[in-house]
Amino acid sequence: GLQSSVLRGLAAAEFTKPSDIQSLLIPRALTGVDILGQARTGTGKTAAYGLPILQKAQDGVEFQAIILVPTRELAVQVDSEINRLGKFTDIHSTPIYGGQRISEQMHELRHGPEILVGTPGRVMDLLERRLIHFRNIRFVVLDEVDRMLDIGFRDDIRRILSQVSSSQGQGAARAQTIFCSATISEEIERLARSYMHE
Repeated sequence: GLQSSVLRGLAAAEFTKPSDIQSLLIPRALTGVDILGQARTGTGKTAAYGLPILQKAQDGVEFQAIILVPTRELAVQVDSEINRLGKFTDIHSTPIYGGQRISEQMHELRHGPEILVGTPGRVMDLLERRLIHFRNIRFVVLDEVDRMLDIGFRDDIRRILSQVSSSQGQGAARAQTIFCSATISEEIERLARSYMHE
C-alpha cells in the first residue's frame, strides 16, 4: 500500500522484506487508526511508523508529525532513518534535543520541516518559546515509551499529548497516535487509553 516515492526510498535502503512489527503496523497505520505496538529495539520500529507518515504527510506544511524519543542519540538516529527512507519524497525531518544550542535548532526549524523528532524536554522548551507549534499536527509517535517513563519524562509526555489535543482546531481531524514500546506496563496501557481512540 505504499506509494512509489516511498518504495524508491525502501529500495535504495535495500529493504526487501518487512519485519514482523512492520508487516503488522504499516497497513494499520495507513488506515489512520491509533496504534499501541510492542516490539524489541532493533526490529525496525522506525520504518514501521515512519513509512506511513512519509506517505500521508503533506508537502510544505510544517510540524505535521511529532516523534518523541527518550535520548538525543535516538533522536539523531530516527531523524537520519526517516530522511533516508524519505529521500525521494518532499517530506523532511529535523531532530530537536537538549545539549545542542537552540540557535542551531532555530535555523533548522525556519525551513519548516514536516516532521520533528525530539526528546520531550526540548520539545516542551521549544513549544514554550513559541519556536514550534502543534496547530498542524496530524501524527504523534511515542517511541520507546517504556524508556521515556523510566527516565522520568512522564509529566512532559502528558503535557505534550494534552497540548496536541487542545491545539486541534474546531472540526479538525484528530491526530493519529502511535505508541511503540518493548514492554507494555499497566501505566503505558493507562496512558494509551487516555490519549488514544479507535
